Amino acid sequence: MAKENLPFLEIKKRDGRVVSFDEGKIAQAIFKAARAVGGEDYALAEEITREVIAFLNKQQLPGLVPTVEEIQDAVEKVLIERGHARTAKAYILYRDKRTRIREARSELMEVVGDILLEGNNGEISFPYSPAGKMHRIALAASQKYYLDNLLPPEIASAHRRGSFHIHGLGFYSKGLGSLQVGLQQLLEAGLSNGREPLPADFFSVLLRIIVSLRKSQDDLYDEVSLPDFDIALGEIFRRVSGKSGREELNRCLEGFIYLLNNIACYTENSAKCSIQLGLATDDEGREITKLLLEERNINKKKNSWPHLIFILKKGINLIPEDPNYDLFKMAVKTAVCQDNLSFSMLDTSYNKPFGQDVCYHSNGVRIAENRHGPMKGMGRGNICSVTINLPQLALNANQEEGLFFVELDRLLLLAVRMLLHRFEVLAALKGRDLPSVMAQNLYAGSSIIMDGDSIHSSLKQGLITIGFTGLPEAVRMLKKESKEEVGVLYELAGKVVLHLSRRVKNFADEYDLNIGLGGAGDDKDFRRLLEIDRNDFGVLPGITDKKMYNASFVLFPEDEGLERKIALEGKIHRHCLAGHYSRLVLLPDLEPEALEEILIYMARADIGYLQVKNLGAI
Repeated sequence: MAKENLPFLEIKKRDGRVVSFDEGKIAQAIFKAARAVGGEDYALAEEITREVIAFLNKQQLPGLVPTVEEIQDAVEKVLIERGHARTAKAYILYRDKRTRIREARSELMEVVGDILLEGNNGEISFPYSPAGKMHRIALAASQKYYLDNLLPPEIASAHRRGSFHIHGLGFYSKGLGSLQVGLQQLLEAGLSNGREPLPADFFSVLLRIIVSLRKSQDDLYDEVSLPDFDIALGEIFRRVSGKSGREELNRCLEGFIYLLNNIACYTENSAKCSIQLGLATDDEGREITKLLLEERNINKKKNSWPHLIFILKKGINLIPEDPNYDLFKMAVKTAVCQDNLSFSMLDTSYNKPFGQDVCYHSNGVRIAENRHGPMKGMGRGNICSVTINLPQLALNANQEEGLFFVELDRLLLLAVRMLLHRFEVLAALKGRDLPSVMAQNLYAGSSIIMDGDSIHSSLKQGLITIGFTGLPEAVRMLKKESKEEVGVLYELAGKVVLHLSRRVKNFADEYDLNIGLGGAGDDKDFRRLLEIDRNDFGVLPGITDKKMYNASFVLFPEDEGLERKIALEGKIHRHCLAGHYSRLVLLPDLEPEALEEILIYMARADIGYLQVKNLGAI
């Protein structure tokens, strides 16, 4: 078409640039829309383009530079008036998709700019290093990709508006959550599955373990936990060190912990691990436990890794007659003076049937029941998780309890849809896609999976978790006008968790997968949920006036109603078979004997996992 017949020679792009008007691009866009509904006539697209230009000529806009949006509006109008409704619809959808892509790119570029320009305030840590910033940019890009392209729109929208939180979103189709790894398995993986001999000295063995930990983290976005650390390591020490004593053991473990701490400082998630101890009754295993607790007393660095989980079990360490009772007292003393020690209790009603085979992660996730293999925690982990934002549901329900439960059921159905979608995406991976977990036989059932085989059969043994956060805030909101005692809140909290438990059990039965209910532990990503609600609903005392929602009521030894709180926590733990995170906050100067008494009481009250927070150490 001659230039003199064009309504204008230039157009304004969305970024403000003025470029030459090219009618050929209109024809190409119309043809793409037509092909989406089965059309193949490019000549018709050119004919419609001429009609668009004729329409624009009639608008009599001499001297003006129209925008891209104005031209697209004209295309839609002409398509509809010519009777090409299906093509018009396809064109509108194509236009909307391109708009969302541009918006996503713009938002991502803002995030990239913020990351690149931020200072490090003198910190020498991975997130602020050049490599750390590149990692965060890649993670932000992958999160945007999954939300915009892979996830169904209603699921992506629920995550964006804070109705629930998808854990490890940046690893949605490529990585698993957490894993319980037997130390012997981990060591064999580092020795090419046993084809190399065990190193002759103990420190070399520990170095192999660190390398294997680091490698296994490549396939995971969360934590590796070592449930048999003291037992297995004591046996290995006897094999390679003969009669070498405490001095060598201390020296080697000191170097081991130092390396783990420093690897965690300079890489993202690498060596993020927990060590479970307290059950070894042999001399070497007991000595390893003592040395680790002593090291933790000396190293009071906040949130240092590895995280220690001391396992409590009657007959081993819970009462004075038990062989490891002295280690329990030592662990209590450690918990009183620092802030990086948790306790798991194996004598609860739901843990006792498993003996010593139940395992916990540092965020309280519990691995035990299994529909598709041995009922134990080792070699299994949390595949993927979603956490429900209970306060947002309560805020939208406007104190109508019935409406709250109706909307909770709707959100649960959407959450399980997401988990099933993610499970199928991950189950389509091959053994070679997770070389450090599947190919090294660290995951249960992976020994029969070849490089080109699907990991579906092995993955079915893992845990899928539906979690919740903000239980105290939600019940406070629902009972905001109640003048009754706190027992009303506890009763409603128990009702909410029972409702969640029944629904999740139904999901597990319906889909024949290890789907479990879990109470969320501390996670800095949860802060966004509260921030979204605070922006939408304002600052509400006891609800949104804090940094983060709580999974349950925080326990203080000084609370007058401590016994009732503990009873509620025990009830929540019984319903949360994927684990629950209870938190006991200690004020400074609490005597170790008092904490010991509280821990024993909590174990009897069916609390399976407890994180001790020391205000003096925070």
